[in-house]
Amino acid sequence: MQKKLNLVDGILLVTGSMIGSGIFIVTADIARNVGGGGYILLCWILAGAMTIMAALSYGELASMYPKAGGQYVYLKEAYNPLVGFLYGWTLFTVIQTGTIAAVAVAFAKFTGVFIPFFSEKNILLQLGFFKLSGAQLLAIGSILLLTWFNSRGIQQGSMLQRIFTFTKLTALFGLILLGFFYFDKNIWSLNWNSFFAAAKVTNDNGQLSVVTLSGIALISGIGVSMVGTLFSSDAWNNVTFVSGEMENPHKNVAKSMVFGTIVVTIIYLLANIIYLGLLPVVGSPDGNEVIDRGLQFATNDRVGTAAAYQIFGSVAVFLMAGLIMISTFGCNNGLILSGARVYKVMAEDGLFFKKAADLNSSQVPGKALWMQCIWTCLLCLSGTYGDLLDYVVFAVLIFYILTVAAVFILRTKAPTMERPYTTVGYPFIPAIYILLASLICIILLIYKPSFTWPGLMIVLAGIPVYLFINRKK
Repeated sequence: MQKKLNLVDGILLVTGSMIGSGIFIVTADIARNVGGGGYILLCWILAGAMTIMAALSYGELASMYPKAGGQYVYLKEAYNPLVGFLYGWTLFTVIQTGTIAAVAVAFAKFTGVFIPFFSEKNILLQLGFFKLSGAQLLAIGSILLLTWFNSRGIQQGSMLQRIFTFTKLTALFGLILLGFFYFDKNIWSLNWNSFFAAAKVTNDNGQLSVVTLSGIALISGIGVSMVGTLFSSDAWNNVTFVSGEMENPHKNVAKSMVFGTIVVTIIYLLANIIYLGLLPVVGSPDGNEVIDRGLQFATNDRVGTAAAYQIFGSVAVFLMAGLIMISTFGCNNGLILSGARVYKVMAEDGLFFKKAADLNSSQVPGKALWMQCIWTCLLCLSGTYGDLLDYVVFAVLIFYILTVAAVFILRTKAPTMERPYTTVGYPFIPAIYILLASLICIILLIYKPSFTWPGLMIVLAGIPVYLFINRKK
């Protein structure tokens, strides 16, 4: 495989893959779960800190195994081929493909603001329980287009990533700067007065009530809210999948993760400060005006659009739709580009379809790209990608914990192996990450069992598949 990606490409792949539509939506749910602006910012700070700590830990592993496959390779080397396979299995069945499907549909939904034909409400075909909407059709079209583009070579894929990520970052920083210019001191003071007033909005059969949180209930509320912030900060590890195509991968992969996650964390925090300076946290679902609905009840949870409305007025709907279209399209390009590299390495290990290991004339795993494309399109048609992503957030955290723990394991298992980069703050940084991520997993097991157990079942379903593949061994 050709080493065509430099450090800038790596950073843009990290930032472009991380920033999708979550930052424009997730804050509304957090506001309903924990209330005060201080706790909203705390959820984003924790997610950013955890992501940076994980990236610092992954950097050591990336410097030890500077080849394609990334996290799959780290798990296989630290534990055994089964653990590596279970990650790759979950990545292909749900994590990567489900995320691509969900992001593609988000791209289509916001395209529907300009072209109503691509709205989710425009049902083109209905056969029993099966429905095909204009949004699903465009989502599939965008996946096919990006897959074809990336099959033409790593340079084409990285060029597209540069264009869309630069555009996305420029627009976001511009929006943030404008937000500070239109910062409303009265709204900020209103939010500041209840900055650490923790409360949860509950909905019992349409009857809203507010429950004050403290102690364990507050910790649990923060833990549950972290699902949204962590998911919005996910995909930072995708750059490890393309290590085999990075220049000087021993150092550049680690730098890409660390610098990329820091940039995104800063953007997310600034964006939420702007939200708190333009909109009150507390609102009413029956409010007629944007400011009456607040962060908690922004229309369709579109907090970004509500904040932009305070700056641009009614044209904000179109400006934010355009920004999110750029953001999601660029995000999917990074996800599609990187995911196929894992399946290629798995195929070389005899744990995936053999043809996925083949490189096409452009020196990229073309067949792996199209296999990923076909399954993703099926998920788009099924309409279940949203549920699958909810289920798998818990599983993703488990694999992150196992991978960060691999730093400790490989220090013992391979003490003499070359490490051009070592984890900053070892052993404290990886240990703190494992502790925090484990705490969130426990909270999710207790308070979100309907999401956590199905996620585990998806992972464990890979065990019989692995045994079948290795039946002759």
